Order: sequence, then structure tokens, then C-alpha cells
Amino acid sequence: MSIGWRESMHRALYGPGGFFVSSGGPADHFRTSVHASPAFASALFQLVLRVDALLGFPARLDVVDVGAGWGELLRALVALAGVGGSGEPARSGRSGLIPPRAGSPEPLPLAHRLRLTAVEVAPRPVDLPPGIGWVAEVPAGITGLLLATEWLDNVPLDVAVQAEDGWRYVLVDPATGEEAVGDRVSEADADWLATWWPPSPHRSLIKKFASAGVPGPDANLLIDRAASRAEIGRTRDEAWAGAVRQLDRGLALAVDYGHLREDRPVGGSLAGYRGGRQVPPVPDGSCDVTAHVAFDAVAAAGAAVAGCAYTLVSQREALRALGADGARPPLSLAASDPAGYVRALAAASAVAELTDPAGLGGHRWLLQPVGVAADALMAR
Repeated sequence: MSIGWRESMHRALYGPGGFFVSSGGPADHFRTSVHASPAFASALFQLVLRVDALLGFPARLDVVDVGAGWGELLRALVALAGVGGSGEPARSGRSGLIPPRAGSPEPLPLAHRLRLTAVEVAPRPVDLPPGIGWVAEVPAGITGLLLATEWLDNVPLDVAVQAEDGWRYVLVDPATGEEAVGDRVSEADADWLATWWPPSPHRSLIKKFASAGVPGPDANLLIDRAASRAEIGRTRDEAWAGAVRQLDRGLALAVDYGHLREDRPVGGSLAGYRGGRQVPPVPDGSCDVTAHVAFDAVAAAGAAVAGCAYTLVSQREALRALGADGARPPLSLAASDPAGYVRALAAASAVAELTDPAGLGGHRWLLQPVGVAADALMAR
């Protein structure tokens, strides 16, 4: 039985036996920036420090990771912050890039103030350090940094196709991935499409085949599929706005593959991943099903909640601003410190993968401040 893509994605990813509930974790199936190199976590830790300083070293600094997988990023931040496995500080000393104002009391070390929380629908991993919280929904009252690394691309959405009478939903058989054309889209989805997904310039193909007697909406889907599909990102807008709403003060950061209105993928971006390989996006629970993020739509929704502007930069720009520039070490180091040169070269290679625009460097970073002026966060 064919159903809408939004419902089928939800069942396949988060329902009983779904991919993210029962699989061995995202790292078993696809490579993310978190898994690619410790340099990614190190850069985000620098951002944590900058947010901490911007907030004036609060008594509690939250770092909330939405779509945390197996908690890989938070585990790395635990080590970088010097928090022991019990959640207690492993060492003393104040962490931060900006000193407190003259005359203000010395803040407690970051390790004493840091509260790490993973948001994930899967059960808590048995080996997760007890100092990391594990919840199913974004908690309220966050003061600090909310992270969403490759979360929004897995928020289920509907897919639509241009037909002679306007946009219609694409239906899918969850068992086979075969598609059909369904009803016209709802008024809310039609409004979103009108605002954020411009019509395909190739819609004339539909009229040409229709005038030649090719039957109705199903033919439209098959004939013009590469030129007329759209992924309705309204659910992602709502998810991001809801997450930003839980932030009292600080920064919300989304890192993902995505596109803007002027460069929407004409055939859509729906894809599946399993075992490190791209596979057809069959929503039967056996693979990840993902679609790129309409970043301008998501950003506008978050900014409306926060009441202030957002910043959108490439991963390459963001990592360089946070000290991960991927520069090769000088050759002179090879003579004076061969082992150090090899380590530095390996580190530079890892950053190069994170900043390669054809790979992980194709990610965009969406930074949404709440109650703070965040201009200095990406200053080099």
C-alpha cells in the first residue's frame, strides 16, 4: 500500500524496528564530520568556549546534541573539557578564550559547569559516560550551545511533483520504493512551495506529453521526474523553530548538506545509505533515508522564533574561523622533528577532508543566536 513520503520516512527511521532505533548507529552506515576526524570535535569545542565567554561564564553551560547517534560528539567533548567518566571534573583550571571582566570573580572551571545532553530516539548506549544525559526530546531552558549535526536531513518530509493541475504528493510503497502520484498538496504545503521552491522551468514537458495523450498524473511523475520534484521542507522548519524555542540564551547550530532557493535540486535529493554505500531510498527500515535541507527556509523559521538574524556559512569557512585551517606543516619541521611533522601532516589531511567542498566540506553551518550578539563567534 502506497503512503506519503513523510509517513513512510517516519516509520522507516523512527518507528518500531526503524533504522535509527534498531541499527548499530549511524557510524555503521555513513561517514559524518564527527566520525571523520577529531578536528571537527576540537573545532566545536572552541565554539563551546566562545559561547561560554559570550554568556559571561554562566554557572551552568549546556551543550545539547540533537540527533546524537551513539553520542560520539559528546564523548569527544567530555574528553576535551576534562570531565571524567563519572561526570566529575578530571582536572582543574579555567577554560575559555576571553578572560572575565576586571573586578569580576574568577569563574569555576568549565568542567565544573558543563552539562552535556544527547537527544536521540534510540536507547542509551550502555558504554556512554554517565556524565552525559540522554533524552528523547530537546529539553527546555537551555543556556549554552544547541547542536544539530546532520539531524535536519533526517526529519521526515513529504515529496511533491508538478502535475497539470499543480503540485501533488508523491506516494511510495514502503516495501518496494515504487512511487505513484497522490492528491493535491494541502494549502499549508502549497504556500511553502510557493515561497521556497520555485516551479521547474521544464514544466512544459508535462503539457507536451499530456497533449500527446499520455495519461494523467502518473505519467507526469514518470516523464518529468527529474525536472518537477520538490521536497516540502515545512516539517524541517517547524523542527528547527521548535529546537530554537528551547534555547533561553546562547547559540543554536545546524550543520548539514543543503541548498538555497536559487539552487534547489530540480530532481530532488532523496537518497538512501546502508553499510557505507548509497542505495535506493526504499523506506523499509533497512537503510537511512535522507534529503538535503532547504537552509533559507529553515533559517527564516529559526530567526522568527529568536527575533534576531542568523548567519549561514560553509563548513570550510566555519572550521577555519575556529582554528582548523588544514594548512600543511612547513617542510623544515620534517628535518627538525620528523615525528611531529608526520603528526601535523596527518592532522592537516584530516581537516582537508572536512573542508573539501565535494565532500564533507559541502556542509553549511547555520548559526542562530538567542539573546546574545554572536558576531564574534566566527571571527578569526
